[in-house]
Amino acid sequence: MLAILKKELHSFFNSPIGYLILLLFLTLNGLFLWVFRGGFNIFDYGFADLGHFFLLAPWVFLFLIPAITMRSFSEERKLGTLELLLIKPLTKTKIVLGKFFGALSVGAIALLPTFVYVLAISDLGITEGNYDMGVVIGSYFGVLFLMALYCSMGIFSSSLSENQIFAFILGAALCFLVFYGPEAAASLTSDGTTQQLIKKIGAKAHFEDIAKGVLDTRDLFYFLSVTAFFVFLAIVRLKKTNALNS
Repeated sequence: MLAILKKELHSFFNSPIGYLILLLFLTLNGLFLWVFRGGFNIFDYGFADLGHFFLLAPWVFLFLIPAITMRSFSEERKLGTLELLLIKPLTKTKIVLGKFFGALSVGAIALLPTFVYVLAISDLGITEGNYDMGVVIGSYFGVLFLMALYCSMGIFSSSLSENQIFAFILGAALCFLVFYGPEAAASLTSDGTTQQLIKKIGAKAHFEDIAKGVLDTRDLFYFLSVTAFFVFLAIVRLKKTNALNS
């Protein structure tokens, strides 16, 4: 599994597209948070708070993560190297997990430069350093869990076709449906209890709970179980591919 993870990192950072994706992520975040006037702009908000960054991040990652994962299996299929990968002394589970953790590592690397925002917020406050670090740490944990969920759906999408564009579109669509779909569906009913139950099916409600700085076991279980489900689907798909090629 570690060899696959290293291969994924090496492949991503050996490609100019990889650096372009990371640059695009940081540029979009920087523009929306510090330059463009609007709801996400920290200066317009008037408070030294990173809450708007954590509201924006899920939507940016909704496109960033599928862009990272779309090559995972699609490129292997297109180049004809998937068969070579399958005959190696590695279980299908280790291959998928290697791809998954490789994509998650790239996402985490993209997230690292955003810690500069924490320092900036610290200096912008009326009292320097007067911000709730517990909420910030909890929010970063929430982003990591959400990235893991997005990565699992992206890996699964990439395992379905050799077309990277198809893998990207399907991955982004799945991420959107799981993140925001139940929230949109809940708006169709006026019953408060029903709304809350429907919202809890989606990732958005659980992410927002963690982003408040509270690590509830129910939220952690949600992210871990749904992530594991899509990883399992990718493993099943890979086994099916192997059976067809045998």
